Amino acid sequence: MPIKNRFSDLLGEIVGWRRDLHEHPELLYDTHRTAALVADRLAEFGCDEVVTGLGRTGVVGVIRGRETGSGRVVGLRADMDALPIHEATGLDHASKIPGAMHACGHDGHTAMLLGAAKYLCETRSFDGTAVVIFQPAEEGGAGAKAMCDDGLMERFGIQEVFGMHNWPGMPVGSFHIRTGPFFAATDQFEIELEGRGGHAAKPQETVDTTVLAAHVILALQTIVSRNADPVGQLVVSVTSVETSSTAYNVIPQTVRLKGTVRSLSGEMQEMAERRLSEVAEGAAATFGGVARVDYRRSYPVMVNWDEQTEFAADVARSVSGACGAAPLVMGGEDFAFMLEERPGAYILIGNGDTASVHHPEYDFTDEAIPAGCSWWAEIVEQRMPLT
Repeated sequence: MPIKNRFSDLLGEIVGWRRDLHEHPELLYDTHRTAALVADRLAEFGCDEVVTGLGRTGVVGVIRGRETGSGRVVGLRADMDALPIHEATGLDHASKIPGAMHACGHDGHTAMLLGAAKYLCETRSFDGTAVVIFQPAEEGGAGAKAMCDDGLMERFGIQEVFGMHNWPGMPVGSFHIRTGPFFAATDQFEIELEGRGGHAAKPQETVDTTVLAAHVILALQTIVSRNADPVGQLVVSVTSVETSSTAYNVIPQTVRLKGTVRSLSGEMQEMAERRLSEVAEGAAATFGGVARVDYRRSYPVMVNWDEQTEFAADVARSVSGACGAAPLVMGGEDFAFMLEERPGAYILIGNGDTASVHHPEYDFTDEAIPAGCSWWAEIVEQRMPLT
């Protein structure tokens, strides 16, 4: 079945929601305006139940089909939060909030799922229950985990869950997916290096922490080049260097490094965590200093389930005529927490030739909306068909 005509009819309305959300971005769990807008729309559509405050500011809508004898319950998830980036698009609907913008397209995700919810409430052409999930704090706040911890899956009896993300560089409205590991685990670390500070004119009386930092940063790259299996996927990045001094003539007492480790398997993650401490401590000790490592695991590897991935791809083909193979992604995605709770799959929808996500000139492509809405609706109607 091609893109549903109803979504072409609704396109102007859905674009209006999307651009309103874009003008009013909200960060992490502070998605109060967005959540209220979502809850109001779901109530207007006629959802059988609308629940707010799940996972702090998450919203859930329950839509029962024309029949419910199958007992099936399918969850559909969209993320709502924006990023702490100052927008540079110059668009008429650009962010009105300084230092915040929808640079990852969550405004589009929310609008597409709202469009699908309106259609499903109108038609109810399925046997079972659709649960639409609007989640805060995907961008580093683990909002998916917060909603799961609040009993999302159990409370609504969700049996399977599906997610979608736009993807710049892929044709508008096209779909791409892969089974198994898809998005990487994203861990964070801080390394405090301590030496002996002093005057830059007397380096022999110091243990120079800037030298320690330089050697530690370079040594950490051997985790990827010499400890990881070359056919595996691992990224170790030092992204920040801070010293306890800003003077030109002072060798600082301490230097703090921050960074991330990204991996696509539990074994690689375990190895990287262990070696990061060993390498940092060893390199610092070589030059007479001390390294204190704080390693924090964040999002786990996002793993698509085999059977649900095949189904999601079939639905994508029914909407757009094709479904391509998605690349492995070393970015993180907290939908991983939902896929640890229930079987499901996550798919990419093309955003066209736009700036990349997390870029100040990025914008979601509205022309992708009919395909995205149709995929959501078809997931429900094909997974829970009327007999």
